[in-house]
Amino acid sequence: MKSSNIYERFSQTFRQHPSLSRFLVVFAVSGGGLVAYSEGNILSSSPKIDELPETGNKKKRVVVLGTGWAGTSFLKNLKNSSYDVQVVSPRNYFAFTPLLPSVTVGTVEARSVVEPIRNIVKKKNVNVNFLEAECYKIDAKNKKVYCRSTQDEKEEFIVDYDYLVVAMGARVNTFNTPGVEENCLYLKEVEDALKIRRSVIDCFEKASLPNVSEDERKRMLQFVVVGGGPTGVEFAAELHDFVSEDLVRLYPAVKDLVKISLLEATDHILNMFDKRITAFAEEKFHRDGIDLRTGSMVVKVTDKEISTKEIKTGKISTIPYGMAVWSTGIATRPVVMDFMKQIGQANRRVLATDEWLRVEGTNSIYALGDCATINQRKVMEDISSIFKKADKDNSGTLTVKEFQEALDDICDRYPQVQLYLKNKKMSNLVDLLKESKGDVAKESIALNVEEFKSALSQVDSQMKNLPATAQVAAQQGSYLADCFNRMDECEKHPEGPLRFRESGRHRFRPFRYKHLGQFAPLGGEQTAAQLPGDWVSIGHSTQWLWYSVYASKQVSWRTRSLVVSDWMRRFIFGRDSSQI
Repeated sequence: MKSSNIYERFSQTFRQHPSLSRFLVVFAVSGGGLVAYSEGNILSSSPKIDELPETGNKKKRVVVLGTGWAGTSFLKNLKNSSYDVQVVSPRNYFAFTPLLPSVTVGTVEARSVVEPIRNIVKKKNVNVNFLEAECYKIDAKNKKVYCRSTQDEKEEFIVDYDYLVVAMGARVNTFNTPGVEENCLYLKEVEDALKIRRSVIDCFEKASLPNVSEDERKRMLQFVVVGGGPTGVEFAAELHDFVSEDLVRLYPAVKDLVKISLLEATDHILNMFDKRITAFAEEKFHRDGIDLRTGSMVVKVTDKEISTKEIKTGKISTIPYGMAVWSTGIATRPVVMDFMKQIGQANRRVLATDEWLRVEGTNSIYALGDCATINQRKVMEDISSIFKKADKDNSGTLTVKEFQEALDDICDRYPQVQLYLKNKKMSNLVDLLKESKGDVAKESIALNVEEFKSALSQVDSQMKNLPATAQVAAQQGSYLADCFNRMDECEKHPEGPLRFRESGRHRFRPFRYKHLGQFAPLGGEQTAAQLPGDWVSIGHSTQWLWYSVYASKQVSWRTRSLVVSDWMRRFIFGRDSSQI
């Protein structure tokens, strides 16, 4: 009776103070792990997720296409309530794609790596309206996007915009290889990971039937991964662990017939990593019995065989398979290709933007993530303007003092300058000028425009495109959101570098990618990591670093708790081998 009174008082308190109901702590034993979850207060004055702007609202409309890493990062970091945001995407959730290889084998469940977009933006003091639809056309001239509902293809509508953020990602690149689309599985979306998971179990179940021949069993249990990049390597490692740790005990009759092959067209896997990591990964795969075939290019795929050509010899060979996963790169989506034709970028592979992520040839369209690349301005294109701007006394020569006054703006506007100096092991640009003038005292250096051009002639050779990774996309989304948050402020008080070809300053500092390192899980609780400062770490300790980093990078406490719980469950009970 006493406990009942306490409960009634507790309930009454929460009914009288609704804001307290937003705070919830749940302790639950899930897979052997203790989970704590809390949700902060939501201001009653905050706009609802689907609250449409009132008639006559003067807010600028920002349309965001896509809910991947770039689009979600933009939405999470946008804080300026003066915008009306419309999000258009065929999926209503964000997926933590680096864990998709783990989803394919049940190490992590699919729902643990996704977070509904409405959950992400519901606490924001920004009016956000989500539309589950696919954009099939961008009309840059009239500032409209044409959309088609994913629920009913006949239902189409148009969304007007003041600013457009294109963050649609990319599609799988098949390189027009015959048979790939019809016979291979991809690993780019959550749905792809679930298909692979069912397919793996299907292969084992079919191979266990009594009326299947030995040759057919071998074919069914031959798993082929095409592509030696991070995704292909991690999936091959996860599949090997799944087979050796879980499936061999469940399917003892066919365990000796399993074979995993990894095909890579270049000479080595993980080409973007340090050579030490590449060597360790190849050696480990050989020890684990994974058939690693480098220098083999896939030329054709049928429903039962994959034809490959050796790059060096041109020899054609075939590999029978039960399941093939294609993970070789990305290509531009058709809607983006059509948009590129409109704005005169038809001859490019992906959308070109300037250093502020604005699409070249437009004023109010931004592109980020895998669908775009930054077209970094070359120093030599602006060399005369830089010289003229730095030569304040119009003497026709550039002194050390004049040059140092413009130094920060030059390095800020042209990052390849700083990279060139780093590679040449020079402390600053004055050292570069001194090198071009020979053995002269720094104070005596005075260059004319031709000597200045000669000194900086090799700088542009250091220009590199950013990789199409989640890390780059997330940083671009955060950067662009910060620009939108301070748009009016920086319009009045520009904080960017000098405009060398025009007067004044740029509103914002250009986007700069900060590499925070990259991981390559190699199976057997071993991971390789290439961290800032050229630090390479390989082994079991790095696996625990991988666990902590990936848990901390989850988009919410809910997904963080679920992922950690899944890892603990796997340690205790093993991976789930059901076809669900």
